[in-house]
Amino acid sequence: MAAVQDGPIEPESEKESKTDALGDGSGNVSGSNTVGGTLSSSPVTASATATPATNTAATGGDEQQTLLMVLQFLKKNKLTESVEVLRREAGLADSVDDTQGSEADGGGQGSAANVSADAGDANSLLSRVAIATAASQSTAASTPAKVGGEDQPDVNVVLSAYSQQGDPALYQAYYSGLKNFIESVLDCHRAELSQLFYPLFVHMYLELVYNNHENEAKAFFEKFSGDQECYYQDDLRVLSGLTKREHMKGNETLLDFRTSKFVLRISRDSYQLLKRHLQERQNNQIWNIIQEHLYIDIFDGMPRSKSQIDSMSGSLAGEAKREANKAKVYFGLLKEPEIDVPLDDEDDDAENEEGKPKKKKPKKDNMGSKSKKQDPNAPQQNRIPLPELKDSDKLDKIMYMKEATKRVRLGPDILPSICFYTFLNAYQSLTAVDFTDDSSLIAGGFADSTVRVWSVTPKKLRRVKSAADLSLIDKESDDVLERIMDEKTASESKVLYGHSGPIYGISFSPDRNYLLSSSEDGTVRLWSLQTFTCLVGYKGHNYPVWDTQFSPHGYYFVSGGHDRVARLWATDHYQPLRIFAGHLADVTCTRFHLNSNYVATGSADRTVRLWDVLNGSCVRIFTGHKGPIHSLAFSPNGKFLASGATDGRVLLWDIGHGLMVGELKGHTDTIYSLKFSRDGEILASGSMDNTVRLWDATKAFDDVETDDFTAATGHIHLPDNSQELLLGTYMTKSTPVIHLHFTRRNLLLAAGAYNSQ
Repeated sequence: MAAVQDGPIEPESEKESKTDALGDGSGNVSGSNTVGGTLSSSPVTASATATPATNTAATGGDEQQTLLMVLQFLKKNKLTESVEVLRREAGLADSVDDTQGSEADGGGQGSAANVSADAGDANSLLSRVAIATAASQSTAASTPAKVGGEDQPDVNVVLSAYSQQGDPALYQAYYSGLKNFIESVLDCHRAELSQLFYPLFVHMYLELVYNNHENEAKAFFEKFSGDQECYYQDDLRVLSGLTKREHMKGNETLLDFRTSKFVLRISRDSYQLLKRHLQERQNNQIWNIIQEHLYIDIFDGMPRSKSQIDSMSGSLAGEAKREANKAKVYFGLLKEPEIDVPLDDEDDDAENEEGKPKKKKPKKDNMGSKSKKQDPNAPQQNRIPLPELKDSDKLDKIMYMKEATKRVRLGPDILPSICFYTFLNAYQSLTAVDFTDDSSLIAGGFADSTVRVWSVTPKKLRRVKSAADLSLIDKESDDVLERIMDEKTASESKVLYGHSGPIYGISFSPDRNYLLSSSEDGTVRLWSLQTFTCLVGYKGHNYPVWDTQFSPHGYYFVSGGHDRVARLWATDHYQPLRIFAGHLADVTCTRFHLNSNYVATGSADRTVRLWDVLNGSCVRIFTGHKGPIHSLAFSPNGKFLASGATDGRVLLWDIGHGLMVGELKGHTDTIYSLKFSRDGEILASGSMDNTVRLWDATKAFDDVETDDFTAATGHIHLPDNSQELLLGTYMTKSTPVIHLHFTRRNLLLAAGAYNSQ
């Protein structure tokens, strides 16, 4: 096995670098994110006869050697024109490449001779060209294939990193030695260093399997798998099925783990302890895995406690790098358009449209909203193109403002009434539910590939008349909107046919004219609620589409699926406008920020990501859930995000600081729905445990202090106050809660399918 690279790292260099690294100062543990970074710790052995002296060759000599190898390869394949062009542009004499053994400087003779000896093997030659161009420091013979494909999950490239190996019989001793050391250090360091156990265990096991040491791998797994944190049990079950090298090819979980560095956040003191131990024991196997596969994000200050680490751990690739959450996020709300609102003369129960115009009122009476003043944290109005308001939109906003004047102001002492819509004979066939913003329509997606729409008001659903009948209508009449509807088609519900697989996500447009549905068939369909027909089928996902949602401003919508990406669409484009790629597993839920400039996605990789619609970049990565995430909700003021997962926990996030600010524990099963009340005072959560729970959102956010130091170090002190924040628990009659919705007057609507078993 290769020796530890460069021996001890100088303390001065560690002080200079905020994010230290085991092997280089780039801030990457192995540096393979940068082309010139260190990929391994062993000397270059380009062929059997190469000598370590080649490591000392000057950079100019390396470049000369590279050119010679390329020229020889081109000549061997009789590409004479290419030879001439390269020689001319590089300024090489005609005879330089013919010598094959001599170099312009004396540093690389051994390598040049090897090129001549191995010239018949084109792949070998090109591999060494890749080394010489990509690596400015020592690299291992097994590494060249990896240089070009670090971020592409090509199976052979990904797995080749495991070809380096030590004595398989010593793997247990290596791991036990580190385990004994970590268990012997002070408590304050033990919690941090214990984070190493899981990623090291996985990579050592995979190395044994890849190198066909099946018995040793099995013994290693049986001995140490029980030591891992409970929230990794699902991953370990998958891992236990990988017992042969052939099993590793095409395994998604393995490729995810291998292609993304596992991120650990460790204090400088704990890191120094670890480094000193590994160098004293010359534990090269573990040292190399740390260099190759881990990213250690080092911070100055006190080590984190076990509870602090546990609250942030659990995702497929460890914690998020602190740098990932430093980008500026414009989380404020857009300024509302100015609309004259005619208020009724009698505020109590008059529902007529008559009345004199009065001063304008703000659209929302929520936390921190301002009626006229631009929010300093809000994006520019024209940062992304938003659709103009139609006359019907303005009328709807006027109705919204009127409703808002009659809204119940909720709080710990004033809880909402809850109205539950129970779907009978639909258990395991009801897969998605949505309400319109004005609560007049409810839609359900079903496993039989149909979408059904119901009116929840006395007003029945009607189709627009045929073209022939429309031509007979007086278009100037005051009631033209009523006349175009066909009374013969009036009914309480409509069924939409078109998908060829179960429906997993549905979303009404803000103007209630359209409905989106996403399906296992890989498509998203746009339906007209005027004609109750399919207008467009959007094809881009190659696998099931788990969720879709309209932008709060209409026109744009987002979808996420099994192909691990979310896509941003516009209703009038067949192709997606943006592709949000970065999750390591299925994108299970999607949500637009209220200003439509950002999209949040939850994934089976146990992370939440926030994406900038303008440029498609990921601006936040939130880790802490211990299972796939199935629900997201933004607070009405745009500052906070709530997420719910299969672990039964609701986590609260401060978007501006990029920090977890709360944890709500109480549910005993997957949380499928989250919703803030219209004023942001209450957070409602619905779960597969057949309950709706109400939480004091205001207190949850007010109790947390997020200063600059906290943001810099990630030291989050989460109060364990779930019971104080829980305002009420409401049981259903054996009905899992899959959707929640607050009406404009703050009545809570819930929906689910009754389980008769």
